[in-house]
Amino acid sequence: MLKIITRGENVEVTDAIRDYVEKRLEKLNRYIGENTEATAHVNVKVYPEKTSKVEVTIPMSYLTLRAEETQPDLYAAIDFVTDKLERQIRKHKTKVNRKSREKGFKGLDFSGDIVPEMMPDEEDVIEVVRTKHVSLKPMDSEEAILQMDLLGHDFFVYEDEDQGVNIVYRREDGRYGLIEASEA
Repeated sequence: MLKIITRGENVEVTDAIRDYVEKRLEKLNRYIGENTEATAHVNVKVYPEKTSKVEVTIPMSYLTLRAEETQPDLYAAIDFVTDKLERQIRKHKTKVNRKSREKGFKGLDFSGDIVPEMMPDEEDVIEVVRTKHVSLKPMDSEEAILQMDLLGHDFFVYEDEDQGVNIVYRREDGRYGLIEASEA
């Protein structure tokens, strides 16, 4: 069951906006299932140039869905972002079903990402200003690339089937790279 939390930036989230967001996102319940608890974090922004941006993040134990859309009309942005999320879920389910048929795949379990932001200060001392923790779950590089794309990140850290830590990343030419970590 999907719980929806809506907040606004530069706009008051009226009952009409909240109801419309809930009505549109409740369509996703048929994909998520009744036994799965998930929370959709919806952020609605309105900019001075009369454009609206809607961002939705749905962290789940096996997948994190994220989509954003900018449109002149707020309700159109809500429609487009819901359609993007629906496509992501269908793409993921298709991939998981294919993997299951190929080799008995168990599913993804992702509980965070890791993005350290480092900025040197005046004395050239590097300080980590943000830390995220990630629970590495076994998957292959194809599944890691799918997860990276769903999150909209440029890289993704995961554990391969041999219990080794790997990183997939998006190259400047649009293709993907793989870094395999090994013990020294």
